[in-house]
Amino acid sequence: MPGIAGIISRKPAPENSHLVDAMVETMRHERFYLTGAFAAGEHGVAAGWVAQENSFAAGQIFRNEQKDLVLIFCGECFVPAETKSSLKQKGHRFSDTGGDYLIHLYKERGEKFFAELNGLFSALLIDRRQRKVFLFNDRYGMERIYWHETADAFYFASEAKALLRVLPELREFDPEGVAHFLAYGSTLGGRTLFRGISLLPGGSLWKFSDGECAREKYFSPAAWESQPVLDSEDFQSKFSETFNKILPRYFASESQIGLSLTAGLDTRMIMACRPATEPMPVCYTFDGAQTTTLDARLAARVAQACGLEHHILRIGSDFFSNFAAHADRTIFISDGYFGAIGAHEIYLNRLARALTPVRLGGAFGGEILREVSTFKPRRLAADFVRPDFLKSVDDCARQFATSRGHRVTAAAFKEIPWNIFGSPVICRSQLNFRTPYLDNEIVALAYQMPEELRRSPQLALRVVHDHNASLGRIPTDMGYAGEASGLSAAARRVFCKVTFKLDYLFVEGLPSRLSPLDPLFKTCASALGIQGLHKYLLYRSWFRHELAAYVRDTMAGCQQTESPFWNSTFLARMVQDHIAGRGNYVQEINTVLTLDAVERLLFRELPK
Repeated sequence: MPGIAGIISRKPAPENSHLVDAMVETMRHERFYLTGAFAAGEHGVAAGWVAQENSFAAGQIFRNEQKDLVLIFCGECFVPAETKSSLKQKGHRFSDTGGDYLIHLYKERGEKFFAELNGLFSALLIDRRQRKVFLFNDRYGMERIYWHETADAFYFASEAKALLRVLPELREFDPEGVAHFLAYGSTLGGRTLFRGISLLPGGSLWKFSDGECAREKYFSPAAWESQPVLDSEDFQSKFSETFNKILPRYFASESQIGLSLTAGLDTRMIMACRPATEPMPVCYTFDGAQTTTLDARLAARVAQACGLEHHILRIGSDFFSNFAAHADRTIFISDGYFGAIGAHEIYLNRLARALTPVRLGGAFGGEILREVSTFKPRRLAADFVRPDFLKSVDDCARQFATSRGHRVTAAAFKEIPWNIFGSPVICRSQLNFRTPYLDNEIVALAYQMPEELRRSPQLALRVVHDHNASLGRIPTDMGYAGEASGLSAAARRVFCKVTFKLDYLFVEGLPSRLSPLDPLFKTCASALGIQGLHKYLLYRSWFRHELAAYVRDTMAGCQQTESPFWNSTFLARMVQDHIAGRGNYVQEINTVLTLDAVERLLFRELPK
């Protein structure tokens, strides 16, 4: 995955460059990645980077004219056009779409520069004039920086495995991190799955100088929480103005833009307000092997109404025949934060890259604007977790269930970077991933949303209707269409919501105690024509049929090893019951497959 890695040593250490080379090589997952390295011996710095071809960070290392400022960067930034114009008026030279303008912006702004950055990024900046080194990341912590400190040096990298590669003594699980993982499917706060490895908090600005590190933050969400709430009309007007202002930033690209299009409201707003660009974007929607979901059918209608090309990218038979490789690669690239049931992401995003290397979509719009949330305890089977470890899992679930705070802060600074990290990181391994819904101006404005607009489609429907009424007449997958009202509109919404829930239950499966009813439920869903209407990721069924041999064989190996986390004697019965349809254990199976692969790929098989 694109990223940065490095070592900041308190004393000269010539071997550090060799170690950084190994760290960078560990993060080089694709042939289309570019890599590089840099050393500043006078500051004890050895660092490297990985970037995709023709991406925002591909032209690094970024230096100013005097070469006394050096920036190593991962991710993208989206600043107002006037910011770049101002820099050019002052004589700075840089490309129009790359990241080389950033070092000139720092030269002009000094340390005010960090708070002006807008995007998802992590970076290392060396200021030789002040003899300072800055390690920093985006406000939300979406571009992760894993770190470990020894008596002599500070190690950091965008992927935990890069640290594990050169610090093999860290190759063991952190019990508290695993407790988080069992409770929520992710680790929370600065905790990771790995003992001795932590995460840099979002909005960090860590300053290294003369062997000391000042751990500061350039941003806190408290600055946004103190804003006044607007009334409904003022908020909707301001949101429409802001959204149209910031959206062109995300369409600026040397490569053709790929629109990851769904039938939902968030991509519909993007389509309604889409700026005119050349070449025109290409649209695509992910779907299953055979049936075409309502999502794909409606997305095709939206693309057609906008005069854009649309593709349905499907899961093929090779996904199942090579599933073990897809699962291992997903778990390896994501450091275990996306498991076996996320293997489709790397498969589908590779298909998307064949169309265009830039993916723009509506990710996180629901979380930021409508309080959509998947951040909740998983409640694994009672017999699955070892009794002596169960208290740690329960304590974690209780602790974070009662500590959400402000709704937008909880979404932008906790749920998205902690709990929804896996999918974007896999996407970024293949594509340049963009979403306007984490733009600083959009998130800041979300804090001013009045109560009556929360959890409501009203805002999105108005934006679509005001900017492209024809798109407003195409219903969403939840049945919303323009300003339609009355009995028929209400009936359509009820129908869509009910079928969505029923299809969800068919795909995800009934609770284990009701699993014997699955055949009857499947028959009813098929007769009503709702099977596969909304969902195409059928891991519950796949683990029983297409992937049953993979699950059975892999889990058999896990049963032979005593685990400190799960009850190994329960695994055999769990797998048999799931495959036979006597239980629904998708999450439990995924947990074992994922953590077992982490232990194998990142602890035992990673080179030393």
